[in-house]
Formats: sequence, structure tokens, C-alpha cells
Amino acid sequence: MHDGHTGGRSADSARVIDVDDLPDGLVVTDRDGHVLTVNRAATRLTGVTREQAEGRHVRDVFSLRDQDGRDWWKWLDPYGGLPARTRQPELPLRTPSGQEMLVAARLVRAPERGGEVVRVVITLRDARVRARLERSRADLVSTVAHELRSPLTSVKGFTATLLAKWTRFTDDQKLVMLETVNADADRVTRLITELLDVSRIESGRLEIHRQVVDIPARVRRIIDGRVAAGEPEDRFRLQVRGELPETWLDQDKIDQVLANLMENAVRHGRGTVTIAVEPNEWGVTVSVRDQGEGIPPELVTRVFRQFWRGNARRRGGTGLGLFIVKGLIEAHGGSISVQSGPDGGAEFRFMVPTGTPDFA
Repeated sequence: MHDGHTGGRSADSARVIDVDDLPDGLVVTDRDGHVLTVNRAATRLTGVTREQAEGRHVRDVFSLRDQDGRDWWKWLDPYGGLPARTRQPELPLRTPSGQEMLVAARLVRAPERGGEVVRVVITLRDARVRARLERSRADLVSTVAHELRSPLTSVKGFTATLLAKWTRFTDDQKLVMLETVNADADRVTRLITELLDVSRIESGRLEIHRQVVDIPARVRRIIDGRVAAGEPEDRFRLQVRGELPETWLDQDKIDQVLANLMENAVRHGRGTVTIAVEPNEWGVTVSVRDQGEGIPPELVTRVFRQFWRGNARRRGGTGLGLFIVKGLIEAHGGSISVQSGPDGGAEFRFMVPTGTPDFA
């Protein structure tokens, strides 16, 4: 009985929602448009407090108008239209000060089907979020077009030349051309893979398939691969501190994170790249640091944004790598940050929880 009673209390408390916990602005009015409540997010957006708004008409408090200057409340017309109407789609509106917000409304009826309007629930969102999203999408299109044009132009040029003048080239010349085509095809494949990762991260469709992962072993494997590709072996140093807990992670995605951070340290840093792995109270911490110039403090907040490149003079890649790394770590329930390392370079540090198997 005790367990059941406790569960009932938890279920009841879970149904109680504080409007101040909502991420979007919320304004609730009665059927006549007089404000019943304003949540904290709406106050943050508009500067109007609950005390200033309650009891007054929404038009007098917020005075929202559309792009043509029309009174939004009058245009909403809660009492007009079909009795089945329950919502007003989101629209860009402006306050008297010129601030633009995205505003939507729901008409609460009693009875629910065809009854009279008893409340109007209005949601407010900062239009700057939409503007940033539109800029991000425009940047994405521009970046993709730029990054695809170069390798595809190369592929087209070499294949057209080989088809037209195959007999004029020696085998060595043909081999060089085909190797270039192959490398450019790999470059296009990497870009498409990155774009798919970005899409899954932004849409919340990134899937994590957990298994036991030995993080130091994965680091050694990536180091061996880079050394086999021509990097000097003494460029990398692995440090394992303390007894590591068993970690259930997505091995492919952790490999992707480690490879990206190590590539970033090699490309933008100097000296030895140190990878330190150590336990923390709820999982494992991994630090990847170099001995380069580091990242200026004013740029730290931009590092994990899309299209960020640390050094314009060493332009390379799409600028999506660290954004994807952050998304992969957060999908595991972890976190990642960047700071100055002990040797003056950049230090990327991520933490992942021990996790549980998928079937648990």
C-alpha cells in the first residue's frame, strides 16, 4: 500500500506544471481579453511583469500589431469565426517599441467542441531565434555549395580529360588523375556524412547504440592509424589516470569524437597532442590538448557553432566538426567544453556517463 500511495503522489505532482517553467512566453486572458497571468519567460521577452499585466486588457498591456500595423487582438476576433475554431497560427508581430515576436494563440472553449471561448492562451517567442535559424540555413546552403563545387569540378575535369584523351596519357599519369578523383570523391562523401549528422542532431533523431567501450583502446587505435598515415609517433601521448569504470557508449560515435578532436589538435595546434583519460564521480573525463596558440577567450563561445573555423589562414573542412562533436557527446548525456591547456594550447574536455546497455 505504501508503494502504491507514493506512486500516486508522484503522478499527481507530475501533473502540476508551473507556467514559469515553460521556455516560451505565456499570457493567459479571460474571454474578454483581460490578462489572468503572465509567466516569467513572457516578462523576460516584453519587460511586462505579472503585477503590471493582471486585470488589464491584453491590448493595453502588450499592444501587439502585425506588419501592416493592425491590432492583433481585434484581428484575432476570439468571438468570431466558426465555433470549432481553436487556434491562431504563429505570426510575426511587433510591440510599440518595434520588438518582433512570434505569437500564436489557442482558444479554450467550454464545452471543448463548439462551446463559447472561456480563455485565450497566447504564446510568445523571440523572433531573433527564427532569424538566426534562417541565417544558419543560408550559411549551410552556401557552405555546401562551396565545398561541393571544388571536388566535383575536379572530378568532372579529370574524368572528361581521361575520356577524351585516354590514349595520350601514360599509365603513371592516369594513376595520378584517378587517385585525385578518388580523393575528391572521399571528400564529397565526408561532407554528405557531416550534413546527415547535423540533420540528425538538429532534429533530435540521433540514435545511440550502446556497448562496452574501452576508451583508451579506442584512442590507441586512432593514434596507430594516424602514425600509419605518416604522423610521427612522438606527436601523440596517451595518459590514463586511475581505474576507469565500465562505460556503455556508442563505439562508432565515440571514435568519431576522438578522431575529430585529435585531427583538430593536429591541424590547428603545435607540439605534442596529449589525450588524458580519467574517471570522475559519474563517468569518464577525456581531455585532448595541444601546444599551439590556443583559442582567444572572446572566441570560446563560438567554437561549437556551425561553420566555426579556428584559423582562417589554415582554412580546411566545413566548420561542422566541433558542432557535431558537441551533439554526439550531448546525445550520450555528457558535456564538452574548451579552455586553455597547461602548455598554452587549446584543451577540449568532454565527460560521458558510464551509461547502461540498450536492453536495460
